[in-house]
Amino acid sequence: MKCRYCGSIDSRVIDSRPSDDGLSIRRRRECNACGRRFTTFERIEENPVMVVKRDGRREPFDREKVAVGIRKACEKRPISADVQNRMVDEISREVNNTMESEIAASTVGELVMKKLRDVDEVAYVRFASVYREFKDTQTFMEELQRLLNEK
Repeated sequence: MKCRYCGSIDSRVIDSRPSDDGLSIRRRRECNACGRRFTTFERIEENPVMVVKRDGRREPFDREKVAVGIRKACEKRPISADVQNRMVDEISREVNNTMESEIAASTVGELVMKKLRDVDEVAYVRFASVYREFKDTQTFMEELQRLLNEK
């Protein structure tokens, strides 16, 4: 495993244990070159689920794209990294458990919005404004009204 500090590929595992979600193995490593420690995660390799974009393009599902979207929506909000990571894990699990080889990008977006709505309404509105491409304040207000009506 390549050291994130010095780039050396010579490291050793110090500690290994299951992660909190039980879906990966957390490994503490120590670089033999610089002596610094870092953490890696080992996950089961899944058959890639292809995401069908609005324009018809297909690309493999990327949990990191989901994580980036959630992090941006939760920026400067009181939402811990653990909660954000849990949302990403849950969404990834739902996508991979569909048993389908393809999933619409809109389905992934709706899953993200559902998780964000349950955690933080401001983060939800931030994500929805980008995802649903609000064109003006009227569409923004309509989404806020829909959110208030659901309460």
